[in-house]
Amino acid sequence: MESISKKLRNLRTTGILCIATLAVSACGAIPSGKERSASRPQASAGISGFNPTPSARQCFSKLSKANVRFSPLPNRNFSGGCSQIDSIKLLDVGADVTNLGPVKCELAANFAAWTEFAVKRAARKYLGGELERIETMGSYSCRNIAGSGRLSQHAHANAIDVSAFVLHDGRRITVENHWKSGGDKRKFFAAIHDSACKRFGTVLSPNYNAAHYNHFHFDMSGNGFCR
Repeated sequence: MESISKKLRNLRTTGILCIATLAVSACGAIPSGKERSASRPQASAGISGFNPTPSARQCFSKLSKANVRFSPLPNRNFSGGCSQIDSIKLLDVGADVTNLGPVKCELAANFAAWTEFAVKRAARKYLGGELERIETMGSYSCRNIAGSGRLSQHAHANAIDVSAFVLHDGRRITVENHWKSGGDKRKFFAAIHDSACKRFGTVLSPNYNAAHYNHFHFDMSGNGFCR
């Protein structure tokens, strides 16, 4: 009887430790982009953990077959309506990508394909160099669309803002400085913009408004809205 009681006490202790560990792991800081963001909300009590939908599992398989390295992330809901559902952390798309936090898998898959089949090819064809790095202004950020009361797609890890491209030889091509330039840089931007419009639900460039003077915005909402 004494040995049985001791085992029960050990089981209760283990259970308490497990619950405490899970609670701590769910309380990390929320990544944010460089744009103005809302105050960081606390994770809600309803964190669902790693439970991808069937479509997300298909997406994970698609990325693996494309040799894209990534890490699936737990599903999370935050106060204010922000969320990270079926999102991943991109680790390798064949070029360095800066500043990316959680990204919804479908968006990540299209971004990886855009990098491989549009940006890399356009860099070789029009700039005569190999792509080294894509610089972004972030992905997930719990915030509203500027000037509105509606949540941005960034608030659901469903948007990426791209600001610049760096080649192996050190050349840095930025949206801010070279979008309106002529010659080969203009051809490069035209090619990758056209490709983006075929891959993402919404594409916003400096042609859209002054808020996008220095970056492309890509997300999977909308139905081919391209500016």
